[in-house]
Amino acid sequence: MTIDVLARPARARPATLRRISNRSGLNTAAGHLLMVLLSIFCLFPVYWMLVSSFRPANTLFETSLWPTQPSLDNYTRAVDAIPIARMLVNTLVFSAVSTIFQLLTGILAAFAFARWKFPFDKLVYTGVALTWLVPFQVVMIPNYLLIAQMGLLDSVLALILPNLAAALAIMLLAQAMRGFPREVIEAARMDGASNWRVLWEVLVPNLRGTIASLAILIFISTWNEYFWPLLLSRTAENSVIQIGIQMFITAEGNQWGPLMAASTLASLPVLVIYVALQRQVVQSFMKSGIR
Repeated sequence: MTIDVLARPARARPATLRRISNRSGLNTAAGHLLMVLLSIFCLFPVYWMLVSSFRPANTLFETSLWPTQPSLDNYTRAVDAIPIARMLVNTLVFSAVSTIFQLLTGILAAFAFARWKFPFDKLVYTGVALTWLVPFQVVMIPNYLLIAQMGLLDSVLALILPNLAAALAIMLLAQAMRGFPREVIEAARMDGASNWRVLWEVLVPNLRGTIASLAILIFISTWNEYFWPLLLSRTAENSVIQIGIQMFITAEGNQWGPLMAASTLASLPVLVIYVALQRQVVQSFMKSGIR
């Protein structure tokens, strides 16, 4: 009897392990199925935009998953209707310059807030953080009047100037620098590194994942900017691609085919940049999750 009692857990253990393994397998399969469904839900509008851009006008509202008669007519009409290449270049310049300056000002300001103590530093940081909560509509008119007085209306420079610095970049980078190990910085200073070298040779290389993620967020946000360019632009040649897409929506009717073609062309640069920086972005989000 004693032997039976002792043997029961040993016999039951494989069955218990099998049940746990089966349950874990079902949970994993359910998780994968959910992720597949969410991926399809997110990607299907992009796929439909791409497919619709190749549909001729008479088959634009077909429900088939692939156009029966693929055509490039919509792209030709889009290029003929608006200066789409010039708009893409303007948007790329606007987004790239804004991203570079926001990262540069964000890194310098974040380093000052994270590593130096100066009078009213917390008050100044709180003031910077509060500007992030101010809606764009509140500062829209003052910014517009200032740009108008400078004579920069209807120019790409006017789009860039209010976007040279951003409170979001300063806050995110300051938080990342505060979490960086002090021992590494002290070791660099013991080796004779100045603050400038510590920033650009120690902090920035080790925070490249965070910086890459922030760069993508800033670039996409600036690329999709619509209201500020709409307020300043007077001609299509000095406007951005989002304004060009809106030109296919008129009171006489919407030109869905060219609109889908222009939207596809507008999406390509963002996708290319995301693919190029995908590894850094994934690593950054994984590290943030572990913390």
